[in-house]
Amino acid sequence: MNEILLIAGVAFAILLLLFLVLKLKIHAFISLLVVSIVVGIVTGMDFKLIMESMKNGMGNTLGFVATVVGLGAIFGQMLEASGGAQSIAQYLLKHFGEKRASWALVITGFIVAIPVFLDVGFIILIPIIYELTKQAKRSVLYYAIPLLAGLAVTHAFIPPTPGPVAVAEILDAQLGWIIIMGFIVGLPTAVIAGPVFGKYISKKIKLNAPDFFEEKQNEQQKGLPSFRTIILIIALPLFLIVLNSVSEVLYDKGILENKAVYDTIGLLGHPFSALIISTLLALYVLGTRRGFSKDQLMKLSGKALGPAGLIILVTGAGGVFKQILIDSGVGGMLAEKLADSAMAPVVLAYIIAVVVRVIQGSATVSMITAAGIMAPLITVFDLTQIDKALIVLSIAAGSTILSHVNDSGFWLVGKYLGMDEKETLRSWTVMETIISVVGFLFVLLLSFIV
Repeated sequence: MNEILLIAGVAFAILLLLFLVLKLKIHAFISLLVVSIVVGIVTGMDFKLIMESMKNGMGNTLGFVATVVGLGAIFGQMLEASGGAQSIAQYLLKHFGEKRASWALVITGFIVAIPVFLDVGFIILIPIIYELTKQAKRSVLYYAIPLLAGLAVTHAFIPPTPGPVAVAEILDAQLGWIIIMGFIVGLPTAVIAGPVFGKYISKKIKLNAPDFFEEKQNEQQKGLPSFRTIILIIALPLFLIVLNSVSEVLYDKGILENKAVYDTIGLLGHPFSALIISTLLALYVLGTRRGFSKDQLMKLSGKALGPAGLIILVTGAGGVFKQILIDSGVGGMLAEKLADSAMAPVVLAYIIAVVVRVIQGSATVSMITAAGIMAPLITVFDLTQIDKALIVLSIAAGSTILSHVNDSGFWLVGKYLGMDEKETLRSWTVMETIISVVGFLFVLLLSFIV
């Protein structure tokens, strides 16, 4: 088929996706499946092959993502239910002091968002923001922006949060390298978007703290798990996954010669094993030892899998889209074009994610769409796992930009901080854009160094 027609077919499919999600309000899961079929038909695929590609794309993607996201959701639910997030915040605030509270909050957000979804982490910790605002008599944004920056950066850049996990699976990138590179990119990005921008914008927008959650906060201050316990439980899966990635490099270079040790690290450091161990530990230490009954733990686990299921299905549909692009030949054709151009894959990945994010609002959909388009393209290039990790982070950065009225996070933050639309655009939207641009610049810099 003519190359121009193939490219036009893919462009039409993306526009159709945006139309279905934005105009007709059809869920992204269904919309991605419909668009995948359309791409198959437009590119001349046999109907039976289209259905086979959809099945393979869904199965291959969910085999990994469903397990990791499901375990991560239960892990995060235990941190929320036990009061672990408040424990981290209160410990850091105590040791940093009021003058450096914004730095404590950005670190709190960065740590809490590893196992807990961004919106959940924000709602759990917002009473602490209110209390600090009342005590210091500052604008609520002075404390809220650093917390939100920490949450948003980790939510986008650090596995096992669902976004980078999904993109990693679609692009066949190791989570260990994404974690390492995510910390290198994420920490300075969170500082710039958090305490630095928060100090500036709090002088421009004066907001008093609402009186919500005062009683709830007082209750939650009693009997919280220790800071050390929470940090060790959160760090365990990250350590095991990173150790596995490092051991592979050492084994390939002959530095690690003991195969039994290598195989043991590979078993314990696989994301499945690492998260199973950590989730069971969280259930016992944060659940059973703190007086939760077996029925309560079962209910908490079931509650966690509800929102996780939506993310898993959308990711699976993204895997279908990717497989159709590969099997139709469109991906290979686009890859050849890219290989002949001067545009680096890391730049193209960012641009695609930015365009989809700005138009339709969902960070998850923009990440999945960008990953689906990039998956067949990166097979043409001789990319290392570090290169793939940087492409994952580039997509994550692009999907964070310009959160506005078509993003649920925009309304959540505005509501809880008592802001109107203009104030939310000047604060939250700018903060998200700083995360996107600064994060991408760090990714770009690393792509030249490593």
